[in-house]
Amino acid sequence: MTADVISIVPPWMLVGTALGGAASVVVALVFYLGTRLSPPTASAASGRSTDGDARRRREIREYLSAIGERFREGHSLGGVVVPFYLPERGVAITFDAHDYFELKGEGVFTVLCEHEMPGRGLGRRLPFEVTEPEWGPRQPSAARSTRDPVADAFEELGLSTDAEAATVKRAYRERVKEVHPDQGGDERAFRRVREAYATASNHADGTAERADPVPGFGR
Repeated sequence: MTADVISIVPPWMLVGTALGGAASVVVALVFYLGTRLSPPTASAASGRSTDGDARRRREIREYLSAIGERFREGHSLGGVVVPFYLPERGVAITFDAHDYFELKGEGVFTVLCEHEMPGRGLGRRLPFEVTEPEWGPRQPSAARSTRDPVADAFEELGLSTDAEAATVKRAYRERVKEVHPDQGGDERAFRRVREAYATASNHADGTAERADPVPGFGR
């Protein structure tokens, strides 16, 4: 019966079917090899983030050592693990805006180090007097130190640097409604706005307040 069917089907159709099957096998093989040999984009992005955290850790470690301040790395505070903790000062240093607000609500003096902040900019954030070390005429982080994280934070919220704490809080509430992932926003933009609010609220006139959650929004 099979021979009868083959005799009925035109030769060109048999050749086309065979070529199509061979092409499908080749495409599947190329796709398989590509996924095995090429790293995914998400992993590359994660690697860049890891590199950024490593850079900030290194710079902060060098700075704290230079000013002679004792510190612990990976210290746990009430379930929150912070990159650096100054036990003699009771000061936590974090890179995460959510952890910043959580610790601040618990009464822990916390410093938020944004992605663009150089390690040598930590001194002006600390709640005690710091004698800045002599770094010499050459600064490896000179390109990054030209940026002002405080001015960038106010700019992110659409405010001038002389805005009051209440104005900063209102601006934050409006911006977070635009970028919150629950409202179709971007996770990276939402994180950037949170960091900007943390920085701006600490430098605004008046007493900085803990960020209140926007109604209806999750973590």
